Amino acid sequence: QVQLVESGGGLVQPGGSLRLSCPASGFTFDDYAMGWFRRAPGKKREAISCLTSDGSAAYADSVKGRFTIPRGNAKNTMYLQMNSLKPEDTAIYYCAHYDKDTCKSEYDLWGQGTQVTVSS
Repeated sequence: QVQLVESGGGLVQPGGSLRLSCPASGFTFDDYAMGWFRRAPGKKREAISCLTSDGSAAYADSVKGRFTIPRGNAKNTMYLQMNSLKPEDTAIYYCAHYDKDTCKSEYDLWGQGTQVTVSS
């Protein structure tokens, strides 16, 4: 079964860190771009990061310098390292598969999401 399952969300204080995980099953990351997007209450979906198969990463301005996609220790798992979290980062975070190996293509698969809440 082809699927993505996000985990690692939770409640964190402003300035804190979280690491989200997204293991894939039913396919490999090698041939397609992968990324993360988020959806905050009352707001549109926001693409925040993308990683192509050659290891090139791109980030939205809203998270640049704070979020990274580190190399995973587990094969076929993508991570999102989030540092210096702000209340405006509160959202449901989704791991997504692109239909081509470029960040300019479309999502064709995403998981159920994991809630991140940044609050004191």
